[in-house]
Amino acid sequence: MTTKQKETIPIKRIKTIYMLLENSNLKVKDLKKIKENESACIEILNEALTHTSTNLSINHERLEFHGDAVLRLAASEYIQIHFPKLKVGDRSALRAQLVSDEWLAKVGNKIKIKEAMLIAPKALKDDAARETICAEGTEALIGALYECLNSVESIQDWLEPFWKIESSKILSDPYKQNAKSALQEWSQGKGFNQPIYDINEVSKQHGDARRFYCTVRIKEDVMGKGWGSSRKKAAKEAAKEALKNLNI
Repeated sequence: MTTKQKETIPIKRIKTIYMLLENSNLKVKDLKKIKENESACIEILNEALTHTSTNLSINHERLEFHGDAVLRLAASEYIQIHFPKLKVGDRSALRAQLVSDEWLAKVGNKIKIKEAMLIAPKALKDDAARETICAEGTEALIGALYECLNSVESIQDWLEPFWKIESSKILSDPYKQNAKSALQEWSQGKGFNQPIYDINEVSKQHGDARRFYCTVRIKEDVMGKGWGSSRKKAAKEAAKEALKNLNI
């Protein structure tokens, strides 16, 4: 550990970053590589784990952007290796789930990334914002690890246990994971128009699980209803209810 490093990043902060990496099950060989180039890597990882809400001179945005591209490539290769017989359309649908903000937030919560992030207290008061911050931090961490390790394979090795769980859920019940697509497929298969989603904001409170109310109609008939903290979630719940009502 260099003198310069001690001056720029506190020892306590460095220990917190290493604890995150160790608890997230990063491979021993990759953790060793980071420690061998500690001066540069700790700066990169600290940048990834500094949220914009802190208004500091560095923040996660650059590495989040980088992580987005790395994640999509790593997920594509994971699918190619483990599900080579999937059709292209099914691969795209699976990848969309494996790189989604919802999945990133799940991973972030599992590795407790927020405990290692520098975040302004005000940003954590909003329930919906907390999940977004978790997803952003996880994606930025992916970008940082790629910059440190320069290896898509290392990212795949790290994320594979998380992907294995998620892909098993999706492939065993794909409609449950992508209800809107499933409902649209059914509707068009019957010769009907696309489902129409009517969404109304009934609460102004961020994070309220019933902030938005949605009904989905097919041929003017209301097929499902749903609530959610976002428009997207409310529509998804309405589609899921419609599929249930249609016995799909």
